[in-house]
Amino acid sequence: MSANEKSPYNASVIGREEINPQLVVLRVQPDGPLFEFAPGQFVVLGLLGSEPRVPEAAADEVAPEPNKLIRRAYSIASSSLERRYLEFYLTLVTSGQLSPRLFNLRHGSRLFLGPKATGVFTLNRVPAGKSVLLIATGTGLAPYISMLRTMLVHDAQRRFVVLHGARYSWDLGYRAELESLARIRPNFTYIPSITRPDEDPHYRGYTGRLQALLEQGVVEKESGVTLDPAQADVFLCGNPDMIRTVKAMLEAKGFKADHGKDTGTIHVEEYW
Repeated sequence: MSANEKSPYNASVIGREEINPQLVVLRVQPDGPLFEFAPGQFVVLGLLGSEPRVPEAAADEVAPEPNKLIRRAYSIASSSLERRYLEFYLTLVTSGQLSPRLFNLRHGSRLFLGPKATGVFTLNRVPAGKSVLLIATGTGLAPYISMLRTMLVHDAQRRFVVLHGARYSWDLGYRAELESLARIRPNFTYIPSITRPDEDPHYRGYTGRLQALLEQGVVEKESGVTLDPAQADVFLCGNPDMIRTVKAMLEAKGFKADHGKDTGTIHVEEYW
């Protein structure tokens, strides 16, 4: 970018927490006032093609234009009550264009932040009083963190359950925060599960795929929330295979998709 060209960057990194080499939490502060958003929505982040990639990432298959923004939408993890910054829970896609550059950012680094949040993956269409089951794999957890940080303050009567799957215990981002919430909030239950327990021998907890835990009645056992569309709405975010199999299982129990004008009890975020 030439010296007389205006930078497209309008935000700065003010916090970076590495969960492990493939997972990071970034806090991004806009230059101006932060827009309003609903928990569960997403916003676009961007970096110029000239920005460096982390060393552990593969090289770009096709070199991007150096002065053009690489953009991608990411779910917001921070509470909508937080007015200073936005938080994002990111995974490193080594062959991707944007995430290897985002992972190279440090405190004070500059980036592009979209002007508004969008998306309908929110609690707005869930009737008052119904329980909410939030099911995610990997960084699909991010929109639920925003929901919990916001709604557990305002909606103390509604029951929330998080069912989160990952390969290893060290991939369970926000685990300490969610365990703490579960201890102090009687209306919240956290159920983590890992799929490679043989390689993680110190982990103590549920193992296996999330759909298997649902079939085994783990949610009812741990939370008292029944998989009944009259009692609960279900949110799905993460691996497409998980979404497909869990959605089919729920539909067999009488749940139906929430889409457009058709109000339903299964809410899906097309995350990948």
